[in-house]
This record gives sequence, C-alpha cells and structure tokens, in this order.
Amino acid sequence: MQGTPPPDGVAAAPPTVAPLRGQGRATGAVAVGGALGALARWGVGLALPFTSGAFPWGTFLINVVGCVAIGVLLVVLTELRTAHALVRPFLATGVLGGFTTFSTFSVDAQHLLLGGHVGLATAYLVGTLVAAVAATWAGAAGTRRLVR
Repeated sequence: MQGTPPPDGVAAAPPTVAPLRGQGRATGAVAVGGALGALARWGVGLALPFTSGAFPWGTFLINVVGCVAIGVLLVVLTELRTAHALVRPFLATGVLGGFTTFSTFSVDAQHLLLGGHVGLATAYLVGTLVAAVAATWAGAAGTRRLVR
C-alpha cells in the first residue's frame, strides 16, 4: 500500500531521483561554455606561466578578471534584461566557471608553501581572496552605476 510506512526494522526504498531529467540543453550549454573558458584560461596560463618561488600572476589575474566578469554578467542577466534560459548556464557556470580556477590557485599556493615561501603563499592566498571578492563587488557596482 502506498503511503504506509515500512515495518519496523525494514528500510524504506529510496525515492527514484532523476537529477538531470529535462536538463540536457543546460548541461550541454555548461559543457560547451566550460570548454571555452578552460581554453581561455589555458591561453592565459601559457602567456603568464607560473615560475617556482614567484607570485602566480597568471592564476591571480584569471581569478580576478573572472570575478569582475561574473559581477558584471549577473547584474546584466538578473537586473537589466531577460535573457534566454541557457545564457546564464553557458556564460556564468560554463565560460566563467571554466575560466576561473580554484584548483590551480590551490596548487600554486601548495608549491609556494612546499618551496618554503610561506610569506608569499600567505600573501597569494589572502590577496586572491580579497581581490576576488572586491572584483566581484566592483564589477556589479560599476555595472549598476554605468547603466543609471
């Protein structure tokens, strides 16, 4: 009987969940955008490679520029226009999610720490966090100010 709890000692069957049901187009948009963002990040990484013991400028700039862009983009998409349903997954989650990089940020910090550059690693970790939050705020605030 439906709605009847199982007898004591018997686990109820978990509900059937289809988390991607109806999300094929959005998943595709994120995947394509992510590939484009990752290629852009790779290009910046080639132009500004990490040098052992030096500040990782390439990764720092990637993350700060990505945060400015997400601040601008989300104001445009949520406050200024009505966009197609796939624009936000493609650009925000896909392109900018693929472009910015927490993993490389973490690995760069680890290399600095393992190389004995504790002060530089600390400056990089704290500086990236502060700069990323400030960049997101500046992108959003600047966009709002520009359109008023």
